[in-house]
Amino acid sequence: MGPFDIVIANGTVATAADVFAADIGIRDGVVAALGRGLTGAEVIDATDRLVLPGGIDSHVHIDQPSGEGITMADTFETGTRSALLGGNTMVLPFCLQERGRTLREALSEYHAKAEGNLYTDVSFHLIISDPTEAVLGQELPAAVADGYTSFKVFMTYEALRLNDAQILATMDTARRTGALVMVHCENEDAIRYLIDRHAADGRLEPASHATTRPTAVEREATHRAITLAEVVDVPIVIVHVSNGAAVEEIERARRRGMNVTAETCPQYIRLTAKDLAGMDWEGAKFVCSPPPRDEAEWENIWRGIEAGVFDLFSSDHCPFRYDDERGKLNPAGRSDFRHIPNGIPGVETRLPILFSEGVAKGRIDVARFVALTSTNHAKTYGLYPRKGTIAVGSDADIAIWDPAARTTVRHADLHDGADYSPYEGLEVTGLPRTVLLRGKVMVRDGALVGTRGDGAYLPRGPSAKVRRTARSP
Repeated sequence: MGPFDIVIANGTVATAADVFAADIGIRDGVVAALGRGLTGAEVIDATDRLVLPGGIDSHVHIDQPSGEGITMADTFETGTRSALLGGNTMVLPFCLQERGRTLREALSEYHAKAEGNLYTDVSFHLIISDPTEAVLGQELPAAVADGYTSFKVFMTYEALRLNDAQILATMDTARRTGALVMVHCENEDAIRYLIDRHAADGRLEPASHATTRPTAVEREATHRAITLAEVVDVPIVIVHVSNGAAVEEIERARRRGMNVTAETCPQYIRLTAKDLAGMDWEGAKFVCSPPPRDEAEWENIWRGIEAGVFDLFSSDHCPFRYDDERGKLNPAGRSDFRHIPNGIPGVETRLPILFSEGVAKGRIDVARFVALTSTNHAKTYGLYPRKGTIAVGSDADIAIWDPAARTTVRHADLHDGADYSPYEGLEVTGLPRTVLLRGKVMVRDGALVGTRGDGAYLPRGPSAKVRRTARSP
């Protein structure tokens, strides 16, 4: 076999299944060979480096409608650029169907925002907020057939939440079409009750966001979401799990034979509710849902990671500027936590945080890191084996890591559209230094060399977790 376009030589390659020494030969954007002594037109020396599949962040929010007077901090340009420089080669943001609008309208507008602005590959989940007969009977099945094979439902937020009957009907459409349902699990009625109590007592500071969303409302909703999925007989993904009680609900469901995929995020191993109590309204920077818990819950989440309860480690990147009248400190949000937009930035720091806290500290090995951050995302969302692994025939989406590199997180060094990082000052060990997207070097030695538009939108096949059936549950 003749010379390759690029050879990554002398590195330690890691997949979710194995770690081994090999050169990687890349031709026409895909992995063409794994071996020793390969030759290429360009050779990248990976001595003392880990060569990993590019990260896939399957839970990000980019340029999404966020309510009157509120604007997300990231466009597709800034969001995918930030993701790329954090070692990711693909992200899956959410196309939101606003109530009263069609899926077709939402998708047309979202594609227009992404067109020509991508530094990574992307694919879209759908958010179903208005499950009318037309949506469930016509639009959603057509969208699934076109490669939008996953969608999310909310059990909280008045503008988004579905009641149990609507969730059941939406899950039934997923069962019939072979789609995968993601669920945000928090009990909105309980949250409303607690918010009203706090407001009556004049407790409107950012810290009240955490105390109005205690673990009990997440645990109950997790149990209910699993129960509804059991009634319909569909697999589900429980997103951004924050506490041990919810983990236990997932474990019990799996022991009953339920097909439940679990996801967690960096905020649940590095942030706490105390961060929301920051002086001068600084706590608004940490408002997200579910909120960060406490250090005891960090250990519960780590037990879930180490024991294999968690399949996915995502960022839930949902960026708003802090000091901005269209962001966290909007006119109403300056004095009332109920008007602070929910979400924190984190797509660029996801991988370094898990590598540092997990691999560098000996909690997980590098193969488990790859599974949690890339391979399992590809398998869960219908992208494997094209994405999520290093194997002959797979896209040459590769991140070359320096496992010994150390840095301190500073937003001034990041590339998103926000004006702060919730992880400011955190010291991390292990950084992606060179990133290839479908065989093109996009980041070299930590510097961006790729161009906007190098990324592409990809339709997806069905999840490996889904079995398609037309029978009634």
